[in-house]
Amino acid sequence: MGEETVLRPVRGMKIAAIIAASGLALVAAACSKPAETPSGGASSGGTAYKACMVTDTGGIDDHSFNAGTWAGFVKAKAANPALATSYVASTAMSDYAPNLTNQASAGCQYIQSVGGLMGDATVAAAKANPKIQFSIVDSGNGEQPNIYPVQFETQQAAYLAGYLAAGYSKTGKVGTYGGMKIPPVTIFMDGFADGVKKYNADKGKNVVLLGWDKAKQDGLFTNDFVKQDAGKAKSDALAAQGADVIFPVAGGAGLGTAANAGTKYTVIWVDSDACVAVPQYCSVMLTTVVKNMTDLVSEAVGKAATSNGTLLSNTGAKGTLANNGVSLAPYHDFDSKIDATLKAEIEKLKADIISGAITVSSPAQPK
Repeated sequence: MGEETVLRPVRGMKIAAIIAASGLALVAAACSKPAETPSGGASSGGTAYKACMVTDTGGIDDHSFNAGTWAGFVKAKAANPALATSYVASTAMSDYAPNLTNQASAGCQYIQSVGGLMGDATVAAAKANPKIQFSIVDSGNGEQPNIYPVQFETQQAAYLAGYLAAGYSKTGKVGTYGGMKIPPVTIFMDGFADGVKKYNADKGKNVVLLGWDKAKQDGLFTNDFVKQDAGKAKSDALAAQGADVIFPVAGGAGLGTAANAGTKYTVIWVDSDACVAVPQYCSVMLTTVVKNMTDLVSEAVGKAATSNGTLLSNTGAKGTLANNGVSLAPYHDFDSKIDATLKAEIEKLKADIISGAITVSSPAQPK
């Protein structure tokens, strides 16, 4: 088996859970094995191809986009055991640049960064190391030749979630808040807002969305992707205004919302199927707006490892409803509680988005 290195301790993260959310439970056992010396390589020089990841500040165990991205590395390694995979965690934004530089100096041939906040640091590192293959989740405009962007039309799946939330609400009020006012966050909120609007138009209702105004591009934010008390404060404020379905787009900070849901409100999660990523909160999770980072990242790592040093196309990959790059997770515990007509309407909306009959747009969507 190839070498797998963890450069910072995993703080209780159940990687197998995130992997299972993407149907990858078969590799869970491999993650628990000790590192072994590479016996062969995927690189042209006959040594193990070295694929490395730098997390955003949420850490590898955020039950969200960092965890889903790392699961892509685990899947890629399962398909090619000769890969040498590792990650380093960023605890502050000031860590991005030195972490990326250190990974390049350590001989990484593929360097994965995660999240729009890492965009500038990734571009700088890629320019300084033009022969190294970089990739970034949720950022990238295709201008830097050695950056492979992995992006998502998240507004499409969030549209379905907004329609669901409006149809499921008993109070006629639903809410959302974000971690930071950046495109990978607001794209969720835009789609959610449009889904609520579609429900109102179709049903002649007036379900109110609290926490986000798409026209003004302004709303509620914790300014953090980690602090659960900040997430709790935002959801408490939304619940106090009557919201009985809340959509936190805030990574680990959203766990503060999940931990205090139940009789007051239900939750729609983001990124990785909540009932697998955080099963202790499944009973309050209506669904999840899933970004299939695992498969798209795994595919990118696999392509790079077998490219014989040729850079991947900087047009990158884009997840949509049509290619299952984004989706709504199963309803799990709420399946029997959601009206069959509402479920059918959501399936029809999904089909219409895929066919192009409905276009869901956001100022934050990938170009």
